[in-house]
Amino acid sequence: MSIAIYIAVMAVVTYLIRMIPFTAFRKKIKSPFLKSFLYYIPYGVLSAMTIPSIFYSTGDMATAVIGTVVAVVLAYLKLPLIAVALSASAAAYISGPFI
Repeated sequence: MSIAIYIAVMAVVTYLIRMIPFTAFRKKIKSPFLKSFLYYIPYGVLSAMTIPSIFYSTGDMATAVIGTVVAVVLAYLKLPLIAVALSASAAAYISGPFI
């Protein structure tokens, strides 16, 4: 098949995904449950894509868990994102030879 057909299929699928909510929800959404559900969908999808990558990124589950714990603790303490990312990476890297 030619690449033009692949691009056309991807364009149609992308258009449908973006068009369906506009046609399904013509009125303003008033349900608090549905609003909160739709609010958290991006966070859920991002987490579902990111979390598995975190645990398989180092090749060793123990170092990945150590890096994740460091990241969660520092994020809980409201440190800047760059400090959290660098500290978690350093913790995973430094713990590698010891495990």
